Amino acid sequence: MAAAPQPNLSPEEYLRLERGAETRSEFLDGEVFAMSGASEAHGLLVSNLIFEIRSRLRGKPCVVFPSDMRVRVREPGLYTYPDISIVCGTRRYADDHSDTLLNPVVIFEVLSPSTEAYDRGIKFSHYKKLPSLREYVLVSQFRPRTERFVNQEGQWAYIDAFGRDGQLELACLGESIPLSDVYYGIDFPDAPPARHS
Repeated sequence: MAAAPQPNLSPEEYLRLERGAETRSEFLDGEVFAMSGASEAHGLLVSNLIFEIRSRLRGKPCVVFPSDMRVRVREPGLYTYPDISIVCGTRRYADDHSDTLLNPVVIFEVLSPSTEAYDRGIKFSHYKKLPSLREYVLVSQFRPRTERFVNQEGQWAYIDAFGRDGQLELACLGESIPLSDVYYGIDFPDAPPARHS
């Protein structure tokens, strides 16, 4: 006999459970999805990026958050944990807990084999529905490469940077970050073959 289907959770039920959980889960339209752990390269990339971004934001009305900051996309009802998010100006939250951000201007996702298709496709299509979002950055953990999507009045321009001599530009910073700094301490002994976009 098949188990009875479980009812979908409401966003309020998800948040109540999530705030008491030891592990993180994403929520999409009533369904909960457990998040997996991160590789060494993933962790180093996130910490390098946060360090470089934070040092360049001094004196600017922007702050950078690590993956502990949840982001909500109202439609289709997505609650997710970007690897890095940046917000400029007044921070807006879903409620008084101040743990679910509504208005990031930049979102970073570090690509992994299990999430790359989702980060490039469906997840990006959801992020595009955030009125505040101006830049979406995908970061490879297998070679020095970033892919930046810039919102230009509803059209998303594509800009990539590659090689340790490449530069990652961010509008909110007003300057670029050398990929040699983004990839500091990371080696690529087993890089898969290059993909062409």
